[in-house]
Amino acid sequence: MSELEVPTEHLHETIHEKAHESHDRWSMKIALTTALIAVFAAITGLIAEHKANEALISQIQASDQWAYYQAKGIKSEVYNSAKEVLAAQHLSLSEEKQQKIEKYKEEQTEIKAKAEELQNESNINLAKHSKLSLGITLFQIAIAISAIAILTRRRFLWYISLGFSAGGILYLILGLL
Repeated sequence: MSELEVPTEHLHETIHEKAHESHDRWSMKIALTTALIAVFAAITGLIAEHKANEALISQIQASDQWAYYQAKGIKSEVYNSAKEVLAAQHLSLSEEKQQKIEKYKEEQTEIKAKAEELQNESNINLAKHSKLSLGITLFQIAIAISAIAILTRRRFLWYISLGFSAGGILYLILGLL
């Protein structure tokens, strides 16, 4: 999975420039809240990337377990085939080989449980990554609207950006749970 990038540096610089030009408290509030939103966006991006990596690692481990499961199944089937051939000749499989068939079946049960656990872990991390990605998107929208608010000097746009930020924080929290 590719690294998530939060392309807000240019907007952040523009907001700071406008805030320094006007020197009023309202512009400073927007600049500070936008900087804080950018911090949340960066943190959310780092966590989202971590969750994506965790999902990928768990899925690879699950695939390895499924390959191991299949290998045990193949070994078991080889002995079962030998057992059938011997039975057709009115002979029986040695006790040692019969025990190996049972051992492989038991091992397959354990391996299957581990593979399913790893797949579930991967799915959980991927779901968290998706929630965090939504949070990043909301933070980016909030930063863009903050930039528009300071450029147009429209206070209601700043409130809208705060609403998008609240949504981003909500998705950040959901992604961490």
